[in-house]
Amino acid sequence: MSASVSLKAPRSVLELRRAVVSNIGWVACGLALLLVIAPLLDIVGVVTFNGLSAFSIQLFTKSTGGDTNGLLNAIVGTLVITVFAMLIAVPIGIGAGVHLSEYGKNKLGGVIRFLSDVLTGTPSIVLGYFSYIVFIIGFGWGFSLAAAAITLAILIVPYLARITELALQQVPNSMREAAYALGSNDATVVSKVVLPAAAPGVITGTLLGLAISVGETAPLIYTAGWSDYTWDGRFTHAPVAYLTYVIWTFIDQPDAHSHALAYAAAFLVMLVVLAINIGVRLVVKHGKTA
Repeated sequence: MSASVSLKAPRSVLELRRAVVSNIGWVACGLALLLVIAPLLDIVGVVTFNGLSAFSIQLFTKSTGGDTNGLLNAIVGTLVITVFAMLIAVPIGIGAGVHLSEYGKNKLGGVIRFLSDVLTGTPSIVLGYFSYIVFIIGFGWGFSLAAAAITLAILIVPYLARITELALQQVPNSMREAAYALGSNDATVVSKVVLPAAAPGVITGTLLGLAISVGETAPLIYTAGWSDYTWDGRFTHAPVAYLTYVIWTFIDQPDAHSHALAYAAAFLVMLVVLAINIGVRLVVKHGKTA
């Protein structure tokens, strides 16, 4: 009996030690999760409460200039800049991703990947300063939609190219070989076989690029400038308003109305980014089940 007890004692000590270590690990993980979630919940709560309290009809019907301030000019400006930036970036980024995936297994492809990775690591404000020198001063466009859209497109293209390349690489080679065996040429294989199969990944990259363009501020300070009025249809020599400028500038104003506009703009941007991220999740989930 004593022998059996002495044999079980060390095992119980090891189990106790393992339980203590496991509990400490769970507590540490819980604290780490709390450190991540608490600031996020605080930001979302403050922005939501103050943003919703500032909502009104004039917020969407009036511009920031005038006695009754709204965000119409900033909303329209953000929408226009984002649309034109995506129109430039999507075909170039997807085309670059297709080239890297299908024909980029050489030195040129390696150079393109390296430059793309360098560009993704470049601070956006540096890119904005570059565009200011080239487009605003060099080309003489002034603060304008064209300079802002091209700058955001340059920022988005490397992300979209790399995500597209990774998505296309997940397509089995057997699908390409089957298409070639049926007599398809390169263009048909890419457009009819590879891209449709990788569509969830490509769409995910496009939505992430869209989120980047909506949430950027620094490049637009140097390129879009600011206007208290809605976009007048000109692509050059006409500053454009945007929501992130309202967040960055109006919160420093001394009056409560400017603070309300800043919170309302922040809430709108947060809603757009949240909707885009939900879209990304849905696309990824649909791609896995398809």
